[in-house]
Amino acid sequence: MKKFSLLLLLMPLFFYSQEKLDVYFDFDKFDLNDVAVKKINTWIAEGKDYQVSKLYGFCDSKGTNEYNDTLAMKRVYAVYDFLRQSKIEVKKQLEIRGFGEDFVQSEEQGENRRVSIVFQVKKPIIVETPAELKLKEIYKTSKVGDLIRLPNLYFFNNSAKVVPKSQPVLYDLLCLMNDNPKLKIEIQGHICCKLPSQIDGVSTARARAIYNFLIVNKIDRKRLSFKGYGVTRPIHPIPEKNTQEEDENRRVEILIVDN
Repeated sequence: MKKFSLLLLLMPLFFYSQEKLDVYFDFDKFDLNDVAVKKINTWIAEGKDYQVSKLYGFCDSKGTNEYNDTLAMKRVYAVYDFLRQSKIEVKKQLEIRGFGEDFVQSEEQGENRRVSIVFQVKKPIIVETPAELKLKEIYKTSKVGDLIRLPNLYFFNNSAKVVPKSQPVLYDLLCLMNDNPKLKIEIQGHICCKLPSQIDGVSTARARAIYNFLIVNKIDRKRLSFKGYGVTRPIHPIPEKNTQEEDENRRVEILIVDN
């Protein structure tokens, strides 16, 4: 029986796990301090696909109830503005609440001066499709927000240089872009075998290499962007169990931004 290699097509179906991040404020202040900014930026740098659903503001018991209600909401909107500027997805039905001092207060007053960011991490369901299916055929059934893995795209070890046998994959992508002039994509690079704490720029370099190939071949740069995710979005848990899992984690995908 003929073996088919597999193309992983990530459809826009997601599981959600709700989580919470607390950031703290200085006494009687609603501006984000350096510690709060660093905490949010560290959270963002994890590279996960966040969607914020709730922002709750709190104050300590100093001052009047009316004053603290207002201060709590100012803190909420300071966090909201920072998230939007940082391109974090915020739900259209975002729940915003200011509790002022009307909640069970901690004895440590600093813990009461906070905003809670309630969010989900989107985890795509993976659907397997034969690699022989042409990229243009996959695209016909895809929508904005879909992720499509570029099949049989291989690089030299620890390099952004595509191996010669993978050149046809690049031209398949180029043809797709030429045939669909409204198509806009984000090129996403991923690697295998490393821990999240081990900084590695190879995934970004590989995504940039695909981006540069399309630019050189006259695709408008306004239709393109690229990003490296390192090992933050593995298909299989790290460390991988075998070379097949390593190959499937080591991949380049395109995100359909607009069509």
